[in-house]
Amino acid sequence: MLKGFKNFLMRDDVITVAIGLVVALAFSNLVEAFTKSVINPLVAAAQPDTAGLGLGYQLGAAGNEATFIDLGAFISAIIYFIVFMATVYFLIVTPYKHIQQRRGKSVFGDAPATKACPECLSDIPAEATKCKFCASPQRAAA
Repeated sequence: MLKGFKNFLMRDDVITVAIGLVVALAFSNLVEAFTKSVINPLVAAAQPDTAGLGLGYQLGAAGNEATFIDLGAFISAIIYFIVFMATVYFLIVTPYKHIQQRRGKSVFGDAPATKACPECLSDIPAEATKCKFCASPQRAAA
């Protein structure tokens, strides 16, 4: 049982995904610091009359953070997401696709075209005439 678990953990995909997650989490801190220290002040400067609360609308008493709709934080979160996902794509996904392509594997591509098996209606590749089960000798003998 433990040998099977070890084999599962040592597969290339699991290790690659684990490394990708570690890199993504580490990079997440960098992007968060960028949005908090660079983007947030720029967005807050777009509406200077909010008593230092940033870009948004005050619903209650002036200066009360509890009644302030903070659009600047939402804009920063969108920028954070776009920068983070672009970095993950260009630094992790694209090289991974290239490496797997050199190994002869296709990843993150379109699914191959399928059709229904005429006998059992299971999905089969578009070029096939029957699925493996329907074409097997045991099935023909039955």
